[in-house]
Amino acid sequence: MAASVAVNAFGTLLKRNGTTIAEVTDITPPELSRDTAEVTHHQSPGMWREFLKILKDAGEVSLSINYIPSNTTHNAATGLLADLANDTTIDTWTLVFPDAGATTWSFAGILTKFSAKAPIDDRLTADITLKVNGVPTLA
Repeated sequence: MAASVAVNAFGTLLKRNGTTIAEVTDITPPELSRDTAEVTHHQSPGMWREFLKILKDAGEVSLSINYIPSNTTHNAATGLLADLANDTTIDTWTLVFPDAGATTWSFAGILTKFSAKAPIDDRLTADITLKVNGVPTLA
């Protein structure tokens, strides 16, 4: 049996317009999907349902951060919260994986959720959701 060549996820980065978001703790990359339309008819071979490929969707990216309200990549002036307040610009986001080739996954995305938490016995955190807009590029 061959030895595994699995890649450790530690060191994965998320960038917004080329700037690395500080202290990201967990990332769930886009979940790619495709819609279908049923086209079954009375002469469908062997009475099997038939389908057409329709629209594709890159879904959402979710991430968690150690929330630092004054950090320039988190704050309301220039950070994630600024993106939520902006009604016109769609940012470019890039995931940079820690594999030997520094594989990237880039996409236009809209920040749709910023949910901060301040538990009495833990650190400030936030959960963020990005909606992928259009075609993601894996390079």
